[in-house]
Amino acid sequence: MAEHSLDDIRAAAEAKYGSMTIAVGSSTVELRNPLRLSKTKRSHLTDIQERMGEEDADQESLMTDAIRLIAATEAQADMLLAEVAGDLAVLAMVFERYVEGAQVPEASPSPNS
Repeated sequence: MAEHSLDDIRAAAEAKYGSMTIAVGSSTVELRNPLRLSKTKRSHLTDIQERMGEEDADQESLMTDAIRLIAATEAQADMLLAEVAGDLAVLAMVFERYVEGAQVPEASPSPNS
């Protein structure tokens, strides 16, 4: 069996499950992959996404909450949201691209199953 270093594994995880970055002027906003969030934040993100499907959901508020949750820092979330300036179409596109890029593959069945 091949030997791997933890650094190799970390690099592979970053390549596969890395953050989505968005250039905002001369700065960059990092939106972290759900697998790189804490269990509590992943759960909160799932709750937000489920509420987005509700008929009377405030989409702008929910997407704003999601951006604040997944941004690497509060300052990055503030910067991105300030640039979006309440444009729901742009906010929806940011979130749509994030969700598309953050698709988590389903677990493969165990060979012992």
